Amino acid sequence: MKTLNDRPGLGILFICLGVVAISVNDMLIKLLSDGYPLHEIVAARSAGGLLITLTLVQLEGGWASLRTATPGLHLLRGLMVVLANMTYYAAVAVIPLGQATALFFVAPLFITLLSVPLLGEKVGPLRLGAVLVGLLGVVVMQQPWKEDLTVSRLVLALPVISALFYAAMQVLTRKLGISTRASVLAVYLQVVFLAVSFGFWLAAGDGRYADRFDSESMRFLLRPWVMPDRQDALVLLGLGVLSGFVGYALSAAYRMAQAAVIAPFEYIGLPMAILWGWLIFGDWPGLSVWLGCALIVGAGLFVFLRERQRDQPAPGRRRLWGRR
Repeated sequence: MKTLNDRPGLGILFICLGVVAISVNDMLIKLLSDGYPLHEIVAARSAGGLLITLTLVQLEGGWASLRTATPGLHLLRGLMVVLANMTYYAAVAVIPLGQATALFFVAPLFITLLSVPLLGEKVGPLRLGAVLVGLLGVVVMQQPWKEDLTVSRLVLALPVISALFYAAMQVLTRKLGISTRASVLAVYLQVVFLAVSFGFWLAAGDGRYADRFDSESMRFLLRPWVMPDRQDALVLLGLGVLSGFVGYALSAAYRMAQAAVIAPFEYIGLPMAILWGWLIFGDWPGLSVWLGCALIVGAGLFVFLRERQRDQPAPGRRRLWGRR
């Protein structure tokens, strides 16, 4: 009989729904990035998300479930996702949504690597080789050999840095999810988001540092807070609803199934990002982006198939590929 922490089918459903919601969230944040600072958007989004997740906590077990014996791990997990968001959206403000998402999707490969020291999972040479192929896809998309790049190499590296922080956060989710409800995990996440966002407001909410930078990414991080108009206020409210759902869905997914099983399904966010980039912003990926996507997605799917082969070997059949 499967336990709550061993329900891969439901975990896969949650990750798919969560990733679709993330793609809509990313598109809306890119739309707002010309007029609002990132920390104001995140503060509004997290406030709405916190109300939703607190409601879920009450429905799932009451306020007593918020007590934890590992506050340090919850804080570390929250900081990981804050850094992942900050670096990712700083890139999204400048480069096409599809390209940023494609670069970010090395995250499942990073999860595979981090699951070894943090979760004690075994990863053999074939899956390590797949990780290298995925990283090759990153190099193909970033094209470091080109001298006429339209954006800096640092901006192109931001989604990859974000992926590393995100992978660390999801591995911690699996570790904490053994004894913590998804709604509780989501609440701690929203609280850390709010704390960091208001910290930015106190330090730079008047925009005093924004003019010191030519980079649009830095301006997005540091421009002054402004009062949203009615239409943008509705968008920010929608972001709050999405944030609450995403926090719960991702937390639920990674506590219900192994990280290596769940992670590859996050790739459905890539075609969604390309679709939004084309429909809303008129961006269509070039050949190098498509090739890099193929390498990264192919590597991720290979890792997933190897994991499935390990978990569900054919009866009476010897494995041909040897040690993973």
